[in-house]
Amino acid sequence: MDYRVKDLSLASQGAAKISWAEQNMPVLMLLRRKYSEAKPFKGVRVGAVLHVTKETAVLMKAFIDAGAEVALAGSNPLSTQDDVAAALVEYGVHVYAWRGQSGEEYYWCLEKIVEWRPQIVLDDGADLHALIHEKHVQLASSIVGGTEETTTGVIRLRALEREGLLKYPVIAVNNAYTKHMFDNRYGTGQSTFDGILRATNMLIAGKVVVVAGYGWVGKGIAARARGLGARRVIVVEVNPIRALEAVYDGFEVMPMSEAAEVGDIFITATGNKAVVRREHFEKMKNGAVLANAGHFNVEVWIPDLEALSRSKRQILPYVTEYELSDGRRIYLLAEGRLVNLVAAEGHPSEVMDMSFANQFLASLYMLENKGSLPLKVMNPPVELDEMVARLKLESMGIRIDSMTREQEEYVKSWRHGT
Repeated sequence: MDYRVKDLSLASQGAAKISWAEQNMPVLMLLRRKYSEAKPFKGVRVGAVLHVTKETAVLMKAFIDAGAEVALAGSNPLSTQDDVAAALVEYGVHVYAWRGQSGEEYYWCLEKIVEWRPQIVLDDGADLHALIHEKHVQLASSIVGGTEETTTGVIRLRALEREGLLKYPVIAVNNAYTKHMFDNRYGTGQSTFDGILRATNMLIAGKVVVVAGYGWVGKGIAARARGLGARRVIVVEVNPIRALEAVYDGFEVMPMSEAAEVGDIFITATGNKAVVRREHFEKMKNGAVLANAGHFNVEVWIPDLEALSRSKRQILPYVTEYELSDGRRIYLLAEGRLVNLVAAEGHPSEVMDMSFANQFLASLYMLENKGSLPLKVMNPPVELDEMVARLKLESMGIRIDSMTREQEEYVKSWRHGT
């Protein structure tokens, strides 16, 4: 069996961690049990580029149990949990992932997924989708379809579609309500501070926290900052509607040029590059802390920080100190990469339960509709989204009402007036 992980002897440790996730992912486990008998993915090659965490392992095991052959690579050089990777190899997954990859090694692993010739492609950030379209476009004809887990990846794929270059249908799993409203807001909101606290053991209470971006991720981070007692929570936005929403949610809103002068902790969550850059570093207080919750390590513009610094040293496992020419010190967490996955363990299992249930159901939907889906980036079918929500509620012991027949007829008719 072909694979490459850091240390296969870590498998038992990884298996124990995966069992914890399984206990806290009831929806995905229900789907796993349901389809382990029918095996709808029998003989289907699934190629995935996802963060290799205990939650991802539950999804990979669900595909294996449903009959699929699975190959997995990490979607970030620093997010792989090596014990989980080892445990998945023992479960039969072809894993190409280890923590601390170089850029060259990262893309070597992606090439191994391409060599696997997957028929269904699961991605987080669209690096695998982009690689196939740039260098291996001949493979596209054998791909039934793909999924995309994160906002950044959906943006890239929509650009491919606009340019008329998309070669297979893709379901934007990120756009499922039971993904972005929960994973992005509650998952990233909590796990971002989990990463910051593990890296620094800082006290958030009393601090001024600056959040760049007020999408679902930014909303979650801002809410958690307030809940942890931040003295001020400042939102930086370029979208006037989101900025207005932040104001109405009770947060301060200002440009980064102003926020840079007062912030203690800066957290980026925009999906764009150079959000915090030279002119902002030049205004920051001594001791300012920088963290990123966006997919790529481009939001805090490290080249500018390097250029302004006279020295650099790692003072804690995930904290790099930059001493500027005037003696001020600025601290970058997790090398500017996803702080929640580098310095912590990523999202809690409970929210990834819904996200990965959507991944599984979207893949099944594409397989069942093979050849009939348009070459577009599509949102998940509403009925699948609602199914995930209902199953999640049931797993929590929560019941909801149903409409009466009269109510159903009322909302379908245009004839009822004043």
